[in-house]
Amino acid sequence: MLRAFLFLSGLGENCKMAKKVIIQGYRGAFHEIAARHFFGDIDLDFIPANSFPELVHGLEIEDATQLTGVMAIENTLYGSLLQNLKLLRASNLTIIGEVYLRVAQQLMGLPGSTIDQLTQVRSHPIAIAQCEEFFEDFPEIKLIESSDTAYAAKRVKEKQQPSIGAIASKLAARIYGLEVLSDNIETNKHNYTRFLVIEKQNGQQISTNANKVSIVFRARHEVGSLHKVLGILSAYSLNMTKIHSAPIVGEVWRYKFFIDFELDGLVGYQHAIEAIRPLVDDLRVLGIYKRGEHYEG
Repeated sequence: MLRAFLFLSGLGENCKMAKKVIIQGYRGAFHEIAARHFFGDIDLDFIPANSFPELVHGLEIEDATQLTGVMAIENTLYGSLLQNLKLLRASNLTIIGEVYLRVAQQLMGLPGSTIDQLTQVRSHPIAIAQCEEFFEDFPEIKLIESSDTAYAAKRVKEKQQPSIGAIASKLAARIYGLEVLSDNIETNKHNYTRFLVIEKQNGQQISTNANKVSIVFRARHEVGSLHKVLGILSAYSLNMTKIHSAPIVGEVWRYKFFIDFELDGLVGYQHAIEAIRPLVDDLRVLGIYKRGEHYEG
């Protein structure tokens, strides 16, 4: 789907076009909302990807230097998306920004329909899990998993059956002409997802307002190896905001560590990286970018 969409979008033509952004999911997905917050008033042309591997592959193809991707990386309820961390580590992509988005789930159906008419509601399994408490009052409604929240909304429009509803964003409801039957049905009202904005590496200059860094490395199998790294971050007054370990396949009890930290000035960051490098293996800077803003979905 993605390759055909890139061709039909005219990628590579010299004419002036909207900025092309690859997102996982269909129009109206939370990835689209995150992208719109990040880019503001810029005209955007969204390219859907069926999966995160497809999204990363779409950014890596030879003619994709004009593309930007938006990819979820962690959630306040479910933690880091390990698959996406691994995809980023194995790619030639760079983090250029981030967005924190509060995920607000809406129950929607065809215009004029009511909750009492619903016999099934479709959505992504995580969205369903976030709203299970709401549906305790509606045991007659069957919850059915879908590949994407926005796709579930799209299918409601296509089916044209008042008995079918979806859990998705308000943007999805507007795009597909659906009516919100009950708003903000998620159990936890402080559920945020962090999205990374990523691009193919092309020698871009680091922004002067960059104040956050993401790195990944293999810790050596020796006493105090990780402690030494964290000590260096502390010595250079770098504020670590995240650490996540992932086992290395084929190497028993060895781990990759993904670390995010905030900084005050790029000079300290450069010295810290050079001090860390001799203590670890396969150190890679995944991105140097501006700390993201928090938005309501």
